[in-house]
Amino acid sequence: MNRLRLILTESVRSLGANLSTTVAATMTVLIGMFLLGLMIAFGTWTISWSNHVKKELLVKVYFTDTATPQQVNAVAAKLQADRRVSSVQYVSKAQALREMKQRFPDLFKTALPSNPLPASERVTPKRAEDIDAISASLQPLPPGVFRVTNAPQRSHRILQVAHLIDVVFLIAVVILVIASTLLIANTIRLSIFSRRREIEVMKLVGATNWFVRGPFMLEGLLEGLIGGALAFATIYVFRNGFTGVGTLTVVGPSNTLHVTSTEAIKTGVVLMVAGAAMGVTGSAIAVRRFLTV
Repeated sequence: MNRLRLILTESVRSLGANLSTTVAATMTVLIGMFLLGLMIAFGTWTISWSNHVKKELLVKVYFTDTATPQQVNAVAAKLQADRRVSSVQYVSKAQALREMKQRFPDLFKTALPSNPLPASERVTPKRAEDIDAISASLQPLPPGVFRVTNAPQRSHRILQVAHLIDVVFLIAVVILVIASTLLIANTIRLSIFSRRREIEVMKLVGATNWFVRGPFMLEGLLEGLIGGALAFATIYVFRNGFTGVGTLTVVGPSNTLHVTSTEAIKTGVVLMVAGAAMGVTGSAIAVRRFLTV
């Protein structure tokens, strides 16, 4: 307990004695965590957007006008038994016509002699990647069915874009974390360099490597926590300045996506933890070269 108190006291004393380097290290963490926070916010939205678009990918089964209720029920039962299927919705000819009128009212300025639209079933997969397999499970076409479609060209392009977004987001976060850690390490190294004589004396009187590392790593931890907290506060104020407290609303393809205050606070926790981890890691990297006397 006495050793922990000594390390804590030494860390706090060092932060005050080396105020310029403390501010520099904290600002480095602030900038790195601010960029990381923006990347997380943008990545979260893009991933949410891609997930939203993937949920719109459907398999549509079109029935002939002569299809019997038994044939329609048989197709529905087969689809509902498929573990890859989330839901099956039957759309009658009349309902299909109503939806078409709502989407394209200009096409119905003159009355139609009859309803040209077929009845269908809209199949929602549990995973968007399974739409091809679900379509293939209905080949050859069951009785009463004249076409099965899943807009393969559009769906495949959407899935490719979604996977690309995931990969780019992951790579960007990894690069940003590594770059921030190295910047923090170099900044903290300036503070340690000015105290290299002190470290040499401690080593000569028998101090262990971990006893020497302790104050510097705790110092990096505190700087990382403060920098992460400031980054989160900056991002949160920036967010509320544009959207008001509570909900960030972004218009998506066909509905609205929301980033709640709870999600923003979770991002803040991630930034503080990441900042603390980077501070500790940067300090450990920076002090290592001075431990050999």
